[in-house]
Amino acid sequence: MQLSLEGKHALVGGSTQGIGLGIAQELALLGATCTLIARNEDSLKKAILTLDSTKGQQHNYLVADYSDYKSVQAVVEAYVAKQNIHILINNSGGPAGGPITEAKPEAFLETFQQHLICNQLLTQLVVPGMKADNYGRVINIISTSVKIPLKGLGVSNTIRGAVASWSKTMANELGAYGITVNNILPGATATLRLETIVNNKASKTGTSTNDVEHEMMEEIPMKRFGKPEEIAAAAAFLATPSAAYINGVSIPVDGGRTGSI
Repeated sequence: MQLSLEGKHALVGGSTQGIGLGIAQELALLGATCTLIARNEDSLKKAILTLDSTKGQQHNYLVADYSDYKSVQAVVEAYVAKQNIHILINNSGGPAGGPITEAKPEAFLETFQQHLICNQLLTQLVVPGMKADNYGRVINIISTSVKIPLKGLGVSNTIRGAVASWSKTMANELGAYGITVNNILPGATATLRLETIVNNKASKTGTSTNDVEHEMMEEIPMKRFGKPEEIAAAAAFLATPSAAYINGVSIPVDGGRTGSI
């Protein structure tokens, strides 16, 4: 298989921790030069140091807050004016949990802008470079909720579904240029976000975090949480030349938890 990403440049969102950082690390191991984008510069500097550079890569970072899509647009627009991007990883932290019946309009608007609008703007900015270099991979990190909504994640379920539809539409339009657009749907993965969800549920139900984790794991056929590097491996494969004919799909990486084929 053609798995080398040497000579390719990746822009990885939300890449100072968890799944985003895991993807950046995997892409770097395959030879890609990575530009990390997140809001905390100190964390970005630390993350850069964890990326493999044995193939001569010079990794770098951009500081931008996805809650302000105009600032993201401005920062990335300036960057792509001098550097083509071949691999775009659209990844950003999910919204706070809670039932949809209690969700405020502002929560939907903020999440829509952070996820769908930022994805749209970033993709528009990198596509010209992808076309020019005849190589393009757009990989969106979403959620298994696009298959089956998850309890207690009303706003997230709603916006993640919108992002999946956006992604399929984009895949249909860009496929003719050899640019693929695909989604990775992580299940319960051992990240700070999962830890927050577990703690919140334990607090609301008056149970221990261990009991909450056990209950969640019982719903997973593999009886454990995923690891960020396991999600990253799937995303990295989609970024390679060998995945050139995989387009417009949503791939759950969830230990078998999603109850649909």
